Formats: sequence, structure tokens, C-alpha cells
Amino acid sequence: MGRASASTIVPGRIVEAEELWYDPHRWPSWVDGFGQVVKLEGDWPRVGARLLWQSPPKGRGLVQERVTAYEARTGQTLEVEDERLSGLQAVVFEAVGDEVRVTLALDYELKQRRAFTPLLERAFIRRSMVDSLRRTVTRFTYERRAEVG
Repeated sequence: MGRASASTIVPGRIVEAEELWYDPHRWPSWVDGFGQVVKLEGDWPRVGARLLWQSPPKGRGLVQERVTAYEARTGQTLEVEDERLSGLQAVVFEAVGDEVRVTLALDYELKQRRAFTPLLERAFIRRSMVDSLRRTVTRFTYERRAEVG
């Protein structure tokens, strides 16, 4: 299983960062590779809620997310799946003075594995995943700073 993660620091309180993070209708402005919400079931971001979203062409395709853990002011864990991978994605919020550290991590398993997959995973795939998570948290930082003014 591969692991990728990225962190950022945003202004304000955890509750304010969470409000933005947990609003899937705002994700197109900051989630890397996000296209549009297809279907939302349950009380997002709480346990059991399900979200189906579509990436733009040549992206991840149809992505399914199901909340497996949620604690207000702490974070959320999702089961994620698309045509190429499945895994667990977690976001953690931590107060750092008058700011918030947001850490996004993905533990993933590639669906199609071949003899050379471990080498490709170490050399290219993990780096691509880390880059995507970094783009997401960086854009989230810009979006959050714009809210604060």
C-alpha cells in the first residue's frame, strides 16, 4: 500500500477551516482534479455519508467517497475509490496558535498490479499522489485566505 500526504497552515479557527473543507460544492475551486458533485447521500461530513463526484476529462473519472470516521474540530476519514485505486483518505485539523494546520493523507492500493508496479509506485505514482495532495492543500490555503480577506 502506498502513502502520500501534504500539510498547510491556514488562518483562523478550526471551525472556520472545517466549514470550507467540508463543503463539496466549493471543492471545484481547490480540490485537485475535482469536476462536479454527482450525488450526495447522508449527513456530510458525518459517518456513513456518501459522495459521488466526477473529475474533468482525462482525470480520475467517477470517484466514490464514504465517510468512515468523523470528529468535529479534529478530522474525517473516507474510503475512496476510483477506477485505478482504492484507499483511505484522512484530513486532520490542529490548532497552531491563531492558525490551523491541515494535513491531508491518502493510503492507497492500486487496483491493477503487475510485476513492475512496486518500482513504478516508488518512482512515479507516489510522487504524483503527493503532488496532487500538495496542490489541493495549497489551493485550499488560497481559498481560506481569500475568505479571511
